Amino acid sequence: MDFGRIKAASEAYSKDMVKFLRDLIRIPGESCAEEPVIGRIVKEMEALQFDKVEVDKMGNVLGFMGSGKTLIAFDAHIDTVGIGERGNWQFDPYEGYENDTEIGGRGSSDQLGGIVSSVYGARIMKDLGLLSDKYRVLVSGTVQEEDCDGLCWQYIINQDKIRPEFVVITEPTDGNINRGQRGRMEIRVEVKGVSCHGSAPERGDNAIYKMAEIINQVKELNGRLKNNDFLGKGTLAVSQIFYNSPSRCAVADMCAISIDRRLTDGETYQSALKEIEALPSVRRYQAEVTMYKYDSPSYTGLQYPTDCYFPTWVIPEDHKVTQAAAEAYRNLWGEPKITKWTFSTNGVSIMGREGIPCIGFGPGKEAQAHAPNEITWKQDLVKCAAVYAAIPSVYVNKE
Repeated sequence: MDFGRIKAASEAYSKDMVKFLRDLIRIPGESCAEEPVIGRIVKEMEALQFDKVEVDKMGNVLGFMGSGKTLIAFDAHIDTVGIGERGNWQFDPYEGYENDTEIGGRGSSDQLGGIVSSVYGARIMKDLGLLSDKYRVLVSGTVQEEDCDGLCWQYIINQDKIRPEFVVITEPTDGNINRGQRGRMEIRVEVKGVSCHGSAPERGDNAIYKMAEIINQVKELNGRLKNNDFLGKGTLAVSQIFYNSPSRCAVADMCAISIDRRLTDGETYQSALKEIEALPSVRRYQAEVTMYKYDSPSYTGLQYPTDCYFPTWVIPEDHKVTQAAAEAYRNLWGEPKITKWTFSTNGVSIMGREGIPCIGFGPGKEAQAHAPNEITWKQDLVKCAAVYAAIPSVYVNKE
């Protein structure tokens, strides 16, 4: 391959990629409301002469290039979180802005830039004759990731019957190549009490007081969780609290908490639930410990329920997928840093549930995700599109 030609082709598309990204930023597209964003991506794929473009029943857009046997996928979730407190933004989060080096707006790093670079990376493959009879490429713009990461790929694999040989996840990687992430799960702990008038609390059984003990023991458990040399430590965080009470002058007869549990390598949802169930206060008060389920319909109206369990995954550094990504980067931009994500991605289903190898490389920075005044960098779009264009040929030539 002529890596210089790939770089030049990607640079030539820089203005088109910037325009495409700014168009996407202008379209609000939170989870379960992504239809207008999907429509804009379909339009771009068709204009760039993808060989096949379709939207599945969940609402994911699937664009194909080439006709070879080996299917290689590039995934970008195209939903975003909301904007939060508007006063924290120094510019309009949907109009965004650009200067010589940056593009601002909600979703610029997390992760609309990923769909932009992967769409144009596929076009570069076609422009330069890199597509061969050995592989074809899928660029997926997936929905509902912010609500339930990986649900889209459970559907693509099990219902659309699409199973790539490997997937490049285009979430932001700070210019690095990422080969894993901690998993996570969402846990609910609920304890019952007995209500009474607040003027005589001794007549009742206050569920909030019981939960206070449980919360303290959850906090202590966080310090005892397993550590992994690569992925780091598992964590627990109480993220929400709920209660039932007849009034503000009555003792609460129910209290519940949500726990965000991050899982390091070797931890499972079964082991995480057992740790909570074994807490002395949970046992004393016979608290109910369960895993949340997700069943919100997509924008098409389709429901595809799943447990809120998102498995850990790691691909070895010497795996041929990791090495193909590193070789492509090395020939274009120099020696890469190979590391991991702190947050979670669709890899929880692709590799965590289904065992399909994943590697991560995407425009933007992880710290920009979900933050006010979110930005990405124009050069990141160029660098990623070039690497995406090179990875499939490097990979198939290694076989």
